[in-house]
Amino acid sequence: MPSRFALDGPLAGAGFGGRVTLSDGTGAEAFVRAAEAEPRALPQALAECGGLLLVPGMQAMAENPALLLRLSRIFGPEIENYRENGTAANMVHETVPEILVVANIPPVSRQPPPLPDPPLTEDGSLPVQYPHRHGWHTDQSFRRPPPDISLFLAVLPVPQGQGQTLFADATAAYAALPEATKRRIEHLDGLHVSSSAGRRREAVRAGTPPRALGPLEQPQRQPLVRVHPVTGQRALYMCEHGQMDWQEGPIVGLEPGPDGEGARLLDALMAHATQREFVHAHEWSTGDLVIWDNRCTLHAATWFDAAKEQRVMWRTTVSGNPGAAYAGEAKSWLAA
Repeated sequence: MPSRFALDGPLAGAGFGGRVTLSDGTGAEAFVRAAEAEPRALPQALAECGGLLLVPGMQAMAENPALLLRLSRIFGPEIENYRENGTAANMVHETVPEILVVANIPPVSRQPPPLPDPPLTEDGSLPVQYPHRHGWHTDQSFRRPPPDISLFLAVLPVPQGQGQTLFADATAAYAALPEATKRRIEHLDGLHVSSSAGRRREAVRAGTPPRALGPLEQPQRQPLVRVHPVTGQRALYMCEHGQMDWQEGPIVGLEPGPDGEGARLLDALMAHATQREFVHAHEWSTGDLVIWDNRCTLHAATWFDAAKEQRVMWRTTVSGNPGAAYAGEAKSWLAA
């Protein structure tokens, strides 16, 4: 790292990730100026740390969202405009359309996931491994090309001990697979689709007919093993029930359906990738900014007491370098 930044890692309780601070200044304005002065520093740190960075002390971005956009541009040429991609209007920032608002208060009113059953593991710890923990995904995998980087700002987090975000190192998880499994999955594709498509696992199991999909909603094939365009490393690229097509997938070329051969393979890979040794559980503080690389990590939200607590988070999504497999592709979700 250049001398103006300090990088400490891995993150607590994990084998990957890093904490970045400015060595000769404090606050969001100073941090963003330093990042703009050395634009390769933070992307390099993200790659070195397995696709996960924590930047604390960024609470001034809540008052000046332009700072969040300026920092987002460090990571790629395009920041997604949520007013142009079909996102519900109540989830888009009122004045900054590049910011997705994730909140349990109006006008968003998005509720947290339920508690796992049981809520804790046998040793009393937070469940992280699938299928005890559900909700593991990578952002917008149902689009081609999929996005590169997400930035998530804690504007108003809930008290620590709830509302954590879990991150899994999909590169380390791939490296730890048996060689026979690596050979089996090397050229397989997952079939991804929006969770609103009616093709979730539980819907297909229940026999609910899926709705007809428009031309911009079609399921998208994504490599199950993705080669990172910056590091050249291989990583597992997948989701579980919410963003996979359980009608015709989830794995192209294998027996389809929620209990077929493809489902059994995906379940095994997801359980492997979310073992505690590959996972970091982030406890949020006000002003925390977490940056993750969707090309080589998975993440999942956790429960919080929405009846007692208010939570407001902002997300930007950066694109521009999905890798050679997507070269020249038009965006699957936009009309030509």
